[in-house]
Amino acid sequence: MPTNSQVPSFNLKVVVQQTGVKPDTLRAWERRYGLPQPKRSDGNHRLYSQRDVYIIKWLISRQQEGMRIKQAVELWRRLEARGQDPLLMTMSTQILSPSEPRAGGNTIIELCEDWIDACLAFDEQRAEQVLSQAFALYHPKVVCVELLQRGIARISEGWYRGEVTVQQEHFASELAMRRLEALVMATPAPTRPGRILIGCPPEEEHTFGLLLLTFLLRRLGWQVLYLGANVPVARMETTTLATRPQLVILAAQQLHTAASLLEMAQLLQQEGVPLAFGGGIFNRLPALRDRIPGHFLGERLDLSSQVVEKLMATHHPLPVAESLSVAYHQAQGHYCERQVHIEVHLFQSLQLMDIPHEYLARTNAELGRNIVAALKLGDMDFLDTDTRWVKDLLNGYQPSADRLHAYLEAYYQAARIHLGERGDPIVTWLAKQIAKI
Repeated sequence: MPTNSQVPSFNLKVVVQQTGVKPDTLRAWERRYGLPQPKRSDGNHRLYSQRDVYIIKWLISRQQEGMRIKQAVELWRRLEARGQDPLLMTMSTQILSPSEPRAGGNTIIELCEDWIDACLAFDEQRAEQVLSQAFALYHPKVVCVELLQRGIARISEGWYRGEVTVQQEHFASELAMRRLEALVMATPAPTRPGRILIGCPPEEEHTFGLLLLTFLLRRLGWQVLYLGANVPVARMETTTLATRPQLVILAAQQLHTAASLLEMAQLLQQEGVPLAFGGGIFNRLPALRDRIPGHFLGERLDLSSQVVEKLMATHHPLPVAESLSVAYHQAQGHYCERQVHIEVHLFQSLQLMDIPHEYLARTNAELGRNIVAALKLGDMDFLDTDTRWVKDLLNGYQPSADRLHAYLEAYYQAARIHLGERGDPIVTWLAKQIAKI
């Protein structure tokens, strides 16, 4: 691309045809921002060079990535102030793979680290500057996967380990979601036949992965209807009937939302609508995938769009999900009926322990809904890796094996008394947990 061609050769009509930008918009950009800067003919008409045309297309590309025109111009000025040509930088970086660093120091890994640091410092302006710089240097998919997704994952891991506050995690997530939503809104109209419906099952609030997949699929030309977080089962049913999608995509990050996903999957199966699914809980528990009547999207989100394309191209019969045993089905209903009695028994048994009432109540609720989820999914051992309720129990205290042992022992005794033989899957699992301590 001859970016050094600055001979004024094109009138306004030609530039509009080449770029699709309206004349009033081009005049406003020139007047407000001084970019581009066309020359004037003897008759005082604007004459644009080939470089001016490329500048306009560069600005359009930045808008499609979610930037406002003012931000795009400011980015152009910053790059020029450093002695860099934004057009040459864009050409040299668009062909890079997601993991290939760019010479000169601003690798995507370094930019990700800068973005994380800015988010943890609540420095919104710096975080946005880093993102703008990343989008100027790399393809949008690279930035979304290698910076935003990786950055959010790193911050979430820090929160789980207690090194990052809830406020820091929410701040970073909000910034990432805001930029990603802008990118989704800027995607072009669909060009391929077929419709895809994307959403989260009830109580699932983590939407970044599905929104990113929506962006990737829309860039490939697919019509994607994005429903967002916490979609009620009834809403999914009515929306599916109204839109007639060729594929529904759901994601879950936690055990209890995986159980809700299973309920939706069974409903879609009855309606004859194919399902694809994914999410962190299925990566942590590979055996859980066999419980869902649908196509697993894989562990890497950046490759999930390829799986979707194959599913949309040809018909693939749904995998046969493992059926729920009679013992688990009976235990689930019986536990739901007797759960309140178990919890009353717990409060009475543990009233002398130094655990505040609110922590005990929250732990009971967390453990209870995860027990129900494990029963719905057909294996109590799914609970072993989803132990957030233990952290809730110990929140605000020094970890204590004695306290945890006392809690599980009390729960075990209450379950034996109030569930009897029909609660055997639960009682057996509790006994195994006590033996591990």
